[in-house]
Amino acid sequence: MSKSIQALRERRDAIAKNINSLMENNQGDKWGAEQQKAYDDGMRDLDNVNAEIKRHEDYLARLGEEAANGRPDGLIDAAVRTPGAHSEESRALRAYLTGGYAAMEQEDVQRVRARRSPDIQAAMSTTNPAEGGYTVAQEYYRQLTEAMRAFGGLRNLATVIQTSTGADMNFPTADATAEEGEIVGQNAQVNKQDTTFGNTVLKVFKYSSKSIAVPFELIQDSMFDIELYIRSLLAMRLGRITSKHYVIGDGVTQPMGIVTASPVGKVGAAGQVTSVLYDDLVDLEHSVDPIYRANPKAGWLMHDQTIKAVRKIKDTTGRPIFVPGYEQGNPGGAPDRLLNRPLTVDQAMPTMAANAKSIAFGDYSKYMIREVMDLTMFRMADSKYIEYGQIGFVAFNRQGGNLVDGGGAVKTFQNPAA
Repeated sequence: MSKSIQALRERRDAIAKNINSLMENNQGDKWGAEQQKAYDDGMRDLDNVNAEIKRHEDYLARLGEEAANGRPDGLIDAAVRTPGAHSEESRALRAYLTGGYAAMEQEDVQRVRARRSPDIQAAMSTTNPAEGGYTVAQEYYRQLTEAMRAFGGLRNLATVIQTSTGADMNFPTADATAEEGEIVGQNAQVNKQDTTFGNTVLKVFKYSSKSIAVPFELIQDSMFDIELYIRSLLAMRLGRITSKHYVIGDGVTQPMGIVTASPVGKVGAAGQVTSVLYDDLVDLEHSVDPIYRANPKAGWLMHDQTIKAVRKIKDTTGRPIFVPGYEQGNPGGAPDRLLNRPLTVDQAMPTMAANAKSIAFGDYSKYMIREVMDLTMFRMADSKYIEYGQIGFVAFNRQGGNLVDGGGAVKTFQNPAA
């Protein structure tokens, strides 16, 4: 299956490269009906391949869900059936998930304790092992982080930092863009111009995955990869909620979302409630100062449905402004491009509607995501679950986000009210 997906991705890469060559070699008045037909045919083939890749990925995900529902013909981890195939960390986590802290080998308990940093040990010193408190080993924390990125494109563009405590973090800001020096005459007094400083606070919030109830049968079935099931479910829940808040969070009871924090750089004309024009995109791009646009990663952020509308826009010569990305020496492929800028999909972005800030442009490295230490997971074997033949699992993580910027590094396009 993985080979089939790889072949499809290589085919997608080849189609996208051909479309790029077509557009580069037919600029200005060279673009006509023949070139447009070739572009449309290529984009249609690209969409078909993308749909086929998604079908393969959905099939693999469905196998995992079938296995989670007790069907051993689903996703089966060969390492479960092969003695000695587990890594030490994997074996330790599986023992914990199956029987709790008491089921782990003494050497595994010592290994986990040895891998905790002093900060983590201090933070977890009040946790009672008998109640199931456990800080996930470093290997599993990385996997959760990677899975969370799949839910929102912004996380790949933002600056992510780790801190050992959850105390408020202050970032001083200043906007001196309107300030300038002067020419003074001999023996003349200089004029005074103070700089105004601001302060941006980066708070953290405690996130829960919500509890997961796992039937005894699944835990006892050695053919089922219980580790993958638990990790995937925790990652999906935490990933979706944090990704949404990093885009549209209110900044009070949630992290400050980038759409909430960013000023409007362009408002659509009356009647553009569900549409955007080529000129709007140009105006939005140039509403951001050139110093931020100089960052090669500065680009566009929008919902997939907005991209669908943008793909239909043509420039003044009739050429489509959307250019599909391809490998170009980038592992995993290059991003699609819009007006020669990277285009990132984030499904938490608002879709086009009345007054919606539906498109963002700028330097997203100014958006700071803060993580406090490790994700903490608990195993619950109390009567609430045992009476139903289940074991409960829940995870907690502290994160926060805010746009730390004093000069308009990111701005948005807003659809009109009507």
